[in-house]
Amino acid sequence: MKLKLGFSPCPNDTFIFDAMVHGRIDTEGLEFDYFLADVEELNRKTFTSDVDITKISCYAYTFVAGDYLILDSGSAVGHGNGPLLISKHYIHPSEIPEVRIAIPGKYTTANLLLSIAWPEADKKTEYLFSDIEKILLEEKTDAGLIIHETRFTYRQKGLRLITDLGKYWEGLTGLPIPLGIIVVNRRIPPDVASKINRVLRRSIEYAFEDSSASYGFVASNAREMESKVVNSHIKLYVNEYTLQLGHHGKEAINSLFGIAFERGIIPSLPENIFLTPQ
Repeated sequence: MKLKLGFSPCPNDTFIFDAMVHGRIDTEGLEFDYFLADVEELNRKTFTSDVDITKISCYAYTFVAGDYLILDSGSAVGHGNGPLLISKHYIHPSEIPEVRIAIPGKYTTANLLLSIAWPEADKKTEYLFSDIEKILLEEKTDAGLIIHETRFTYRQKGLRLITDLGKYWEGLTGLPIPLGIIVVNRRIPPDVASKINRVLRRSIEYAFEDSSASYGFVASNAREMESKVVNSHIKLYVNEYTLQLGHHGKEAINSLFGIAFERGIIPSLPENIFLTPQ
């Protein structure tokens, strides 16, 4: 059976999917027609429901929950890895509602966290996440919301931190930060969906056991080529929650959705949003 699979070129995604898409593990008869795209492009592709398995932002999921289930493996959930709001010139947190902010996509979880923390901040413009540092340096906007590799590079480019939205979330809830998830289309039969989850977990386990195997795939797709940055990125975003969401991972996702719904940011969700592996 061949399935359409989407994930981002970011090191954490290429690291966990490498063994799965390159036949390094037993895929239980599944084949994957995969493509790589920026996370916001992945988000928008789910709106047509034509992708079988894909990486998606937690925020975007709230608009397609009727079409997709969250897999138990593959998520980007953790501590100390949240989006950062940065600027070229000093901006006090109290000024955030008044400044122009570059965001990495309307449906990114970064934007959802910003909306929860500062609902009045509405002067937002969407940019590709890797362009935000450049936009700030050229002073085309006042502040920028950064994710992925740019959290490791902004200081050396002369930019400064305004606030850490990951710390804000952890202070608010005491839970890990749910950023991205892997979802499977609800049209996929339950036994096949469970098989996908097993294969993905096997791929992650393989990556942990032999991190050098994925090096070529990771490096060829990374936007930031410095190996130190790539390794730091993987270490930050790939962890025990990536292997298995578990109770705390699911609690973090449910809490994010609950708070966002209470504040009128997202629609109500189906009762069942997590795949129950068979």
